[in-house]
Amino acid sequence: MTSATSSPLFPRPPGASHFPAVPDSADAVLEGLDPEQREVATTLHGPVCVLAGAGTGKTRAITHRIAYGVRAGILQPSSVLAVTFTNRAAGELRGRLRQLGAAGVQARTFHSAALRQLQYFWPRAVGGTPLPELLERKPPLVAEAAGAHGFRLDRNELRDVSGEIEWAKVTQTIPEQYPLMAAKAARETPRDPAEIARVYESYERLKHERGLIDFEDVLLLTVGVLQSHSATADEVRSQYRHFVVDEYQDVNPLQQRLLDLWLGDRDSLCVVGDASQTIYSFTGATPDYLLGFRNRHPGATVVKLVRDYRSTPQVVRLANDLLAQARGRTAEHRLELQSQRDPGPAPDFTEYGDEVAEAEGTARRVRQLIDSGTPASEIAVLYRVNAQSAAYEQAFAHQGVPYQLRGAERFFDRPEVKSAWLLLRGAAHSGGSADPELERLDIPGTVRHLLRTQRGWEDRPPAGSGATRDQWESLAALVRLAEDFARARPDARLADLVAEIRERAEARHAPTVEGVTLASLHAAKGLEWDAVFLVGLTEGMMPIIYAETDEQIEEERRLLYVGVTRARALLTLSWALSRTPGGRPNRTPSRFLDGLRPGSGRRAAAGPALADGGSGVTRGEPRQPAGGGSRRRVSVRCRVCGRTLTDAGEMKLMRCEDCPSELDEGLYQRLRDWRAARARELRQPEYCVFTDKTLLAIAETVPGSPPELAAIPGVIRRKLDRYGEDVLALCAGGDPPEPAAGEPFGD
Repeated sequence: MTSATSSPLFPRPPGASHFPAVPDSADAVLEGLDPEQREVATTLHGPVCVLAGAGTGKTRAITHRIAYGVRAGILQPSSVLAVTFTNRAAGELRGRLRQLGAAGVQARTFHSAALRQLQYFWPRAVGGTPLPELLERKPPLVAEAAGAHGFRLDRNELRDVSGEIEWAKVTQTIPEQYPLMAAKAARETPRDPAEIARVYESYERLKHERGLIDFEDVLLLTVGVLQSHSATADEVRSQYRHFVVDEYQDVNPLQQRLLDLWLGDRDSLCVVGDASQTIYSFTGATPDYLLGFRNRHPGATVVKLVRDYRSTPQVVRLANDLLAQARGRTAEHRLELQSQRDPGPAPDFTEYGDEVAEAEGTARRVRQLIDSGTPASEIAVLYRVNAQSAAYEQAFAHQGVPYQLRGAERFFDRPEVKSAWLLLRGAAHSGGSADPELERLDIPGTVRHLLRTQRGWEDRPPAGSGATRDQWESLAALVRLAEDFARARPDARLADLVAEIRERAEARHAPTVEGVTLASLHAAKGLEWDAVFLVGLTEGMMPIIYAETDEQIEEERRLLYVGVTRARALLTLSWALSRTPGGRPNRTPSRFLDGLRPGSGRRAAAGPALADGGSGVTRGEPRQPAGGGSRRRVSVRCRVCGRTLTDAGEMKLMRCEDCPSELDEGLYQRLRDWRAARARELRQPEYCVFTDKTLLAIAETVPGSPPELAAIPGVIRRKLDRYGEDVLALCAGGDPPEPAAGEPFGD
């Protein structure tokens, strides 16, 4: 996330803008690049591998490389294809290239580039038959495929089984091979692998019968067309002669196969990535292609970008120290970052008594930052799982702090944004004839005038927070976008701004909204803020309790590294010793902070530990790697008197039968009603969902996070995946969540 707004916490350099001026010459493109970035920009022949650490200007390096080649006459814009992994990133690449005078270069996601080629070549490849319709959402058809075999998938299983099908397809695994390949990959499947294989096979059959293809099919079919039709492959290769791949550590086997077919026997390829930011391996992504690039392309030029322009030396030092503890092949290729910023405050490590205190303390500190002049949009609170956001939403509302949930409703899907865009488009088409006042106004003035007269928008925000404030912030973001756009393109017209907004909408490249960002660590990748609060850093949450193998643990460490490197100047890491006020303080800080936070040493145990979350389960019993050996038995103690329990019923309750315990009777009844409804849906006895003892234990302990729920005997991994979201919602006093809805922003 970038912003031209100056902050006392981290002042912006003069002239900083979303829309920099277009350089006058090819050599001018190289101005301001450091020696390594300049080497990337000027090495235009042969294979190039750029190992770029967080904050080292990788996007700057590759966009200036393309622009330099185009402006020097070495690269034809139409012959360059730059690919990345998100529409937002592709939109940012296109915008930067246009600003650098390299308009016409194709910057797309793998899926977008493949779909464009498939739509063009498919009729020729299959004798005039139109391309099948694209299936936008996989889960409904997966549910139907499961029903054909007589079993139903709940919401969580539907999501996870759909994910398994996607993994199988990108790793080019057919249905009958799925059980074997899932076992080899040590995947923890949401249902029996044989059942998933049957659902996968039925899903593929239903798609074929209805003339549908999904997003993975787009890649598979493009690969098939290029492999089977040499003339088509030659035509694509004659069009695209130079390739740039961003975030190369996230490539999966199917995307790599497509890239190989695009290249043919040529070597004009530049890849950019950082193995230490590999956090999507569960989708099939692998850093192997990045780490093995020189083996595949002998003689390749390898450039390392390690000068960190984002973060202060204090933040960079913590990031380096965090990775210094990592193990495995990826860790062997870590980059030692070198901060280029002035010194800032040391990272702060804060311990709270409970989660409520942690949320309230964080909200107070955020309020102080905003009051001292730091823009709310330059502050982020990052957590491991989305369920953690509720406490911070409540605390921020209490403090009157505006916030935005990243991963919630998309900016361009908001009703007020759609309405404003239609208003601006109408004014651009009318040329101002409907309102003579517009003829004397510049672009920002026009936007303000239209929003003020037609939508009741004011320059000053409304008091407080809530929906009204959120709507005001959305429209204010459009005004700021218009101001940046007008500074960069003084001769532009309103129609040009409308086109810019539409392109951003298609690319999901939202402007900055003036609110504190609440986001998961996964959703924060690729973004940055002046101040970052990493919260909930306890064992069982970071690393997550599901992480069992060494590689899974290391990916969790990389996920925390991504969080640390989002901060430019101020970084706070916090954890709570108990879930609720007055609860037993039996949580421990994340093992990843050992040796980093003041007063801590390195933890001796190398394997994952079971988090008790206040349940009485003995801490520190190591889990066996998936698929290897039996799990050691853990002792369960009564959470009231501390006696070791041996009776199965008492172990499920986590207390002696005659020990007193506070029961939330309302919650217990809601859990029983929910269980009855789920059992009817699944056509199973109620005890197959949860037994009475397990429901009692839940109603007595009132877990507030997945690790705390998982610590209750009877809540095995499969049931946690299947019912955990519903149960936690009930424990929080709400209803089981409904699936998120929302359609893309269109014309």
